[in-house]
Amino acid sequence: MNNQDFKGDKKIPLKSPLARVERKIIDSNVSKFPSWIQGYHLTLLTIPFSVGLIIFGYLAQNNFHWLWLSSLMLFLQWFTDSFDGALGRYRDTGIPKWGFYMDHFLDFVFMSCVFLGYSFLFEGLNKTLIFFMVPAYGCLMVSSFLAFGATGEFKITYLGVGPTEIRLLFILLNTAFVFFGTAFLEKSLLYIFIFFVAGLCVVIYRTQKYIWNIDMQNKTAP
Repeated sequence: MNNQDFKGDKKIPLKSPLARVERKIIDSNVSKFPSWIQGYHLTLLTIPFSVGLIIFGYLAQNNFHWLWLSSLMLFLQWFTDSFDGALGRYRDTGIPKWGFYMDHFLDFVFMSCVFLGYSFLFEGLNKTLIFFMVPAYGCLMVSSFLAFGATGEFKITYLGVGPTEIRLLFILLNTAFVFFGTAFLEKSLLYIFIFFVAGLCVVIYRTQKYIWNIDMQNKTAP
């Protein structure tokens, strides 16, 4: 497969509340990076950010103010994740297949570390639910990659929500923990988990139906 056949670096246009603003930020600033910074540098920075989430989550057991640094990790990972591919395309120095693989693999690692960091803050059933969020979120990512393999269309926003909105939600959640503690979430975490799984089921149902229709159209095509 040559680079012209590969479409993993060409996502379907994002459909989420912050997508347009995010696009303007990227387009306005991608030319401002110093020449010694390459897109793959930005991609690999997800590794220390992931480690930071676990460390700061662990430290937050005794002082919720450590979550400010967890929020910083979320912001910095959004920044590097937004600009790594854009920088390669702008300079025509991108490595699309490696970028596709490492970027999304590390995205999963990062999101897993988000939940692992939160697991230090809860006990009992709530801790278990936090751990179960890792495979649940993993199912969403696997669905996206399998749908890309089946259709050639790479989609990362579902039900009007994309990665940027998810990171912002976690930053707001960290802020709430700092000011109010975790008690307000402990009573509702089970319902949040059920709601997420229900949303995942909707996404999978819609995706398989879309792929089914493609197969049926191909069968009836002359």
